[in-house]
Amino acid sequence: MPLSNANVVSQTPIIAPRALKAEFPLSAKARATVFAGREAVQNILMGLDKRLLVVVGPCSIHDVDQALEYTGRLEVLRQQYFEDLFIVMRVYVDKPRTTVGWRGFLQDPDMDFSNNFEKGLKLTRKLMLEVSELGMPVATELLDPFIPQYIDDLLSWGAIGARTTESQTHRAMASGISVPVGFKNSTEGNVQIALDAIQSARKPHSFLGIDGEGRASVFGTKGNAFGHVILRGGRGGTNFGPEHTSNTAALLEKAGLGPRLLVDCSHHNSAYDHAKQHIALDSVLEARGRGQGETVGVMLESNLSAGKQGIPQDKTELLWGVSVTDACIGWEDTERVLEDAAQRVGAEGKVKA
Repeated sequence: MPLSNANVVSQTPIIAPRALKAEFPLSAKARATVFAGREAVQNILMGLDKRLLVVVGPCSIHDVDQALEYTGRLEVLRQQYFEDLFIVMRVYVDKPRTTVGWRGFLQDPDMDFSNNFEKGLKLTRKLMLEVSELGMPVATELLDPFIPQYIDDLLSWGAIGARTTESQTHRAMASGISVPVGFKNSTEGNVQIALDAIQSARKPHSFLGIDGEGRASVFGTKGNAFGHVILRGGRGGTNFGPEHTSNTAALLEKAGLGPRLLVDCSHHNSAYDHAKQHIALDSVLEARGRGQGETVGVMLESNLSAGKQGIPQDKTELLWGVSVTDACIGWEDTERVLEDAAQRVGAEGKVKA
């Protein structure tokens, strides 16, 4: 019996980060989008920009054409509501799994468990570049600690999910990445884990990763000042209400952190019912209207069409614009909730950035 790689059945070299970035270089338009996106998100988190940050889009990307159609529609709304909302699109390509299942567009772009990782990397970078060139800032979940080397220059906002917020590897990665990072509370609903992660990510770290040539390297970081909490509910119930957000803000202040946070309107905060996401959003907007300003952003899962579908063996049977992971609200509901949010934020009478 071998002493190494006893359970490994294959090993396939993939393209280096520098080579991928050379194949799909950052354009001037994309660079401007990313720079403006990061600056706006940072200002919102610091309380300098009174717009509501809205991270909205499909639960996961599984088709480039559908993603770009969605981007084009969302860009119209981004411009229309620019004075009141700062809209960033979910371009989620790497999906965590509690047990097993489709791992996402990045790892398995053909959705057949062939796991053509290099194809997924190329399609992901090309898609994020095209989304940015349309003027739309990109948001994604940072799941694999090596992936930022391939796409970090295209991101305006990043999230660490509920399953990985407690991971030391992800906290160290977040300390070095160049974008604001939101940390979700745990799947059980523990918010302290997210606070601990923010404090950890603010500090210098050393961790193993890959450099631009794909070589194993030790990275030293200076810390990320723009970590923040994302309330997403937990097995015990929702946590989007004003009592939850004010308590979280108080904990943040006690820890010497900025008392500003985001609310994820899906997951446990909607009981995994896409049609109930508006309840959490309404709660946030009502609290802001009363002057309770700790919630500076929301997350919404939205797609071209409502609901979700399984992944059939024959991919031609897939319905257009319907999620293959968590259920999403459809486009008409997306237009309605964003219009309502913009009107209510505008009615707060606050000075616009």
